[in-house]
Amino acid sequence: PLITSAYVSRVLRPEGVGANAFTNSIIQYFILFASMGIGYYGNRQIAYVRDNRTKMAKTFWEIQIVKTMMTLVSIIAFEVFLIFYTRQFDYMLAQSLNLIAVAFDISWFYEGVENFKVTVLKNSLVKIISMIAIFLFIQGPHDVTLYIVVLALSTLLGNLTLWPDIYRDLPKIKIKDLNPWIHFLPMVELFIPQIATQVYVQLNRTMLGVMVNETASGYYQYSDNLVKLILALVTATGTVMLPHVANAVSRGDMKKVNQMLYKSFDFVSAVAIPMMFGLAAISLTLAPKYYGLGYGPVGPAMMIESIVILMIAWSNALGVQYLLPIHHQKQFTISVTVGALINIILNFPLIHFYGLNGAMWSTVLSEIGVTMYQLIAVRGLLSYRILFSSLWKYIISGVVMFLPIFWMNMHLQDSWLMMGLEVIVGVVIYVAMVIVLKVPIVNETRNLIINRLQSKKTH
Repeated sequence: PLITSAYVSRVLRPEGVGANAFTNSIIQYFILFASMGIGYYGNRQIAYVRDNRTKMAKTFWEIQIVKTMMTLVSIIAFEVFLIFYTRQFDYMLAQSLNLIAVAFDISWFYEGVENFKVTVLKNSLVKIISMIAIFLFIQGPHDVTLYIVVLALSTLLGNLTLWPDIYRDLPKIKIKDLNPWIHFLPMVELFIPQIATQVYVQLNRTMLGVMVNETASGYYQYSDNLVKLILALVTATGTVMLPHVANAVSRGDMKKVNQMLYKSFDFVSAVAIPMMFGLAAISLTLAPKYYGLGYGPVGPAMMIESIVILMIAWSNALGVQYLLPIHHQKQFTISVTVGALINIILNFPLIHFYGLNGAMWSTVLSEIGVTMYQLIAVRGLLSYRILFSSLWKYIISGVVMFLPIFWMNMHLQDSWLMMGLEVIVGVVIYVAMVIVLKVPIVNETRNLIINRLQSKKTH
């Protein structure tokens, strides 16, 4: 996305980008129904039984059968929807390929067994192919439909490449031994929080398209794309830690579970805080420079949205890495429902009066609501003193980094070279500050490097 977004934004222009963002926000509701909370549930269940290959194979096929059935129901529902929704029919039909791709997504299995290499390598290859296709075939504003098709087909192809390994990794299971519907109600439990999450992920784009215009929906998506791209490093810890924590829970080692959470929370805080302040410092000039003329409104929107980097980092650690593996789905569900309600209530007045920036503030306040509720939910399970022991040091380091970088961004030459220099200076300032303040993660990182080097020498 770092490469293609800058190209697509100029070729399709804000109107084309907005059309894709708006129609994609609609298809995501049907994709949500087809997925049925399987991303979290499947990952966790596979982690529970991964030491028994027969049980793991049985669990995989049972969950996959339910997912296939729900995808078929979702496709039928979408076809019915198209009878009544006649706007942008070509765009909507092209978006439906994303729905078909859902049926073949088994990345949750490889996450459960902590085999990330397979998904990363194969999907990276497919992304490179799709990037080449975008540069070859997307040439002007009239290619919006083709652009949607290329993205959807790349997702479908990426999902299909994972299947050959399944037949090698899992033993054969008799169909009569499968009981897929025992997983249905537990899936629904995790489906409810996903519905709530999608409300304030997708609803903002949909409401902007309806209340303002589709171009505003595109601005929102392009701001969100860069923020989520930066967030990927932080939220990746959730994908990695969920099966790891779930496996520890299955062995009854709750002391280890809490220790892992404290370390993970400290890590995401150490990484998310400089990301938040760093993006805010350069966002006003980054957006129009990166996306091109006509994308000026993305800058202020991105500056506002940068706050969610820290909020999502914390809620990912508390919710995905802790509450879900220890079977506290109820608290997780309530937390994201609180966020959804805040978003729905605030969207109407904030979008009405402030448009794009109003939607951004609604998103920020929603994420704050989610995180605050999760912090309340874990108060009897975790120690706030340990969780936040180094937080003040990270915040001071982030603020000290932000002030000179923001000044440089506003007053010095506006060029890519200068922006690169600003990023480097920001990293140096932040790292220097955490070293001066003697943050524990510095010693842990140093010890990790020393141990790795010694391990390589031994081998």
